[in-house]
Amino acid sequence: MADTAGRTWGGTTLTDRRNARREQLLAAGLDLLGTGGSAAVTVRAVCRTAKLTERYFYENFSDREALVLAVYEQVGAQAHQALVDAVAAAPVSANERAEAAVTAFVELMLDDPRKGRVLLIAPLTDPTLSRKGVELLPAFAALIREQLPTGADELDREMTAIGLVGALTNLFVAHLEGTLTAPRERLVTHCVHLLSRASLTGRPR
Repeated sequence: MADTAGRTWGGTTLTDRRNARREQLLAAGLDLLGTGGSAAVTVRAVCRTAKLTERYFYENFSDREALVLAVYEQVGAQAHQALVDAVAAAPVSANERAEAAVTAFVELMLDDPRKGRVLLIAPLTDPTLSRKGVELLPAFAALIREQLPTGADELDREMTAIGLVGALTNLFVAHLEGTLTAPRERLVTHCVHLLSRASLTGRPR
């Protein structure tokens, strides 16, 4: 089996082609979930969008829920990594780190609104993603908590980080849904202000 998977046809191996088909299906899932919501994602719609047969769908995913979850996890991982990279590359001041993180998140979530809708809006209506969203929350809260003053009370830091994740999520959801019409620059500035204020008020007295 391994020999067959590694054998080359037309310059690509069977494994390469399988991986390419998986990426096509994930891209189709992102497009459907990020534009039409959870109800738009069916096996037939995904295959039609990816221009692949159902045989190849089931080669990669056991069912429609498995694809939806994979799309969500992919976007979640991209968002988490973008934040980690932005903070790591930012200067030492808390305000500059906050600005770098918010800007990176905005670029990912708003420059491609499909990703923003997958990560922030789809879990509101899809039970599978709702559970996964709850599981992802601690990872994003931890990123914020790590930027808060270490001398502050640990419980305060934890509650502040969780509260900020909720506040920022609601701001981005409102922007994606069109109920908040703030210009992009104002949105970034406001989010940075929230994070910076948390860093200042969380300092030990």
